[in-house]
Amino acid sequence: MIEWEPNKNDANLNIPVDGQVASICWDEQTKLLTMSLAYSAVYGMGERYNGLNQNDRIVKIEVEEKFCNQGDKSYCPSPFFFTDTGFSFCTLSGGTLIFDFTQKSVITVHAPGNCKFIFNAGTPEKLISEYMSLSGPAILPPDWVFGPWISANHWNTQKETEKQIELLKKYQFPATVLVLEAWSDEATFYIFNGAKYKERPNGAPFAVDDFDYSESAYWPNPQEMIEKLHKAGLHLVLWQVPVYKQQGDDEIRNHQNDLNREDAVKRSLCIHNLDGTPYKIPEGHWFPGSMIPDFTNPETCKTWFGKRQYLLDMGVDGFKTDGGEFVCTDEVSFYDGSTGKESRNCYPQQYTKAYTKFLGDNHVLFSRAGYMGQHTTPCHWGGDQQSTNDELRHVLSAGLSAALSGILFWGFDLAGFAGPLPTLDLYRRATMLACFTPIMQWHSEPDGGQFKELMPGGEGNNERSPWNMAAVYNSPKFVTEMRFWHWLRMNLRPYLMATAFRCAAEKVPMMRPLVYEWPRDKAARQVEDEFLLGDAILVAPLLEENQTAREVYLPEGEWYAFFTGKCYHGCQTISTTADMKFPVFIRGGYAVPLHADSMDSLGNPVSQNLNSKLILLVAGAAGKSTFTTNKSVLTCEWKNKKVRVEGTGAETVQIHHFC
Repeated sequence: MIEWEPNKNDANLNIPVDGQVASICWDEQTKLLTMSLAYSAVYGMGERYNGLNQNDRIVKIEVEEKFCNQGDKSYCPSPFFFTDTGFSFCTLSGGTLIFDFTQKSVITVHAPGNCKFIFNAGTPEKLISEYMSLSGPAILPPDWVFGPWISANHWNTQKETEKQIELLKKYQFPATVLVLEAWSDEATFYIFNGAKYKERPNGAPFAVDDFDYSESAYWPNPQEMIEKLHKAGLHLVLWQVPVYKQQGDDEIRNHQNDLNREDAVKRSLCIHNLDGTPYKIPEGHWFPGSMIPDFTNPETCKTWFGKRQYLLDMGVDGFKTDGGEFVCTDEVSFYDGSTGKESRNCYPQQYTKAYTKFLGDNHVLFSRAGYMGQHTTPCHWGGDQQSTNDELRHVLSAGLSAALSGILFWGFDLAGFAGPLPTLDLYRRATMLACFTPIMQWHSEPDGGQFKELMPGGEGNNERSPWNMAAVYNSPKFVTEMRFWHWLRMNLRPYLMATAFRCAAEKVPMMRPLVYEWPRDKAARQVEDEFLLGDAILVAPLLEENQTAREVYLPEGEWYAFFTGKCYHGCQTISTTADMKFPVFIRGGYAVPLHADSMDSLGNPVSQNLNSKLILLVAGAAGKSTFTTNKSVLTCEWKNKKVRVEGTGAETVQIHHFC
């Protein structure tokens, strides 16, 4: 890894890369960095919805909010890329960057002045890991994150929220996380809607006992609700947005919000324009007229989280940190002395970093926006998508490019959350894919649509729950079909948790496009719609309507169809068949721990106690796998028919051998 500051060093640099020399030149007058080297593919740069390989494109590195069909925009960009020839670049600047990959054997970068550039060479695994190391250690989410998540915007009362416990029980579905978006007063975003309280001026914090819910029609006893959720195995995550909100003329005035805004101005808790006035989100953006907190100011953090500590004291398990794409100009200043020119992209990462520090261990943060260092935020989701097949392909590209940018734990709103309800077939295929991604979640926009005039949703109940989908389409068997994939997710949890532990410890993405593992394989480099989940599972999503089979490229080695056990040799493209259920393969020489009674019982209800009923699915004639979590270590080694298992619970493990 080479760190280079051209204003302090020579304006030219040569770097050996894979049998060639990359020639680097900086032009101080035009602020243009030119890199001359041979390459045919380029990866990284954060979530990219328009494809994995960004060669022949101009890529803007700027945090931008875009509702659905993001195209070349990104909520979560990264100032990092690497090529198929093993060369990587990043800059520590938080300003807007323009990467130009349209010139053969030449890459140019428009960057602010006084930048530090970092160059490296090696395999994708090495380049991504060392890029991540620049920002600190990765955060490992709690184990319960790896079960199914449920969410719907119209759950805006305690009665409706507690109803979900009964519906899960009625339909025999598992879930480990419930997300509430419409829970707050929609002004302060930290007070339950309908609660009575004594107003707090001057940034004074709230406590659990400061609220009276007795007359609330929305949340009469949130403490009791949280206890019920926990008893049902559900962890509660509450929606957040970083604004001192400018309320509209049609909204009921919230005096506590007015006090918060006055305090933010008085004590300079918000981001400012260069002339010293408070910066306000411009018209045409989400929350126009609102000020935004400056999380580089310790006093801002103290005040902001002092208002939210009582939520953790009540038992809230985490926050969904939406928004953050609110710095829309270079002409702003932060408490730490930086301006938008150097750090406008850094704001969402400052935001999530502050929340992550506040939450501490055993809680989770689920974020949409970010920048360099996203792995120091526990989890991300892929933003807003419509319920269309095109958007399913878009969000898969986003997840895979995010992985090649060092984002470890990522998920998406399966089958989209916006617009008319998905078809049953789209929902089916999206559920299959979500089952094999780090975070599995269904979510829905408000009834009628998020932006009714722009993109109306379905009439009446717009919820994307499996049972509501079945009811809308009058297809009761669909509930049974979707139940299988939710319980399969629970079967996979031991593998997911052990994989997550290794990913955080070693800075390894959980989803890995084929180019990550096989960068020298030209056929693998062409594949943008397959990925490894951890070391052992290859996933080939079904992305077309009514698609039940597809062509799948299998890299070198042996591969065993997960649902049939049939063996396929690698370095070839095969045609899958509908009897495979979903194109998923186990890699020869690896094992997969499953929480189940037997292989025949996969997809059926199983106890959430992970200390029993463990199956090791062993693939290939010989191999070795070690599974480490916070609580245990289990090692499996085998050759031919002889399998040896050592470690925690080894005496109760059942072996199922694909060979």
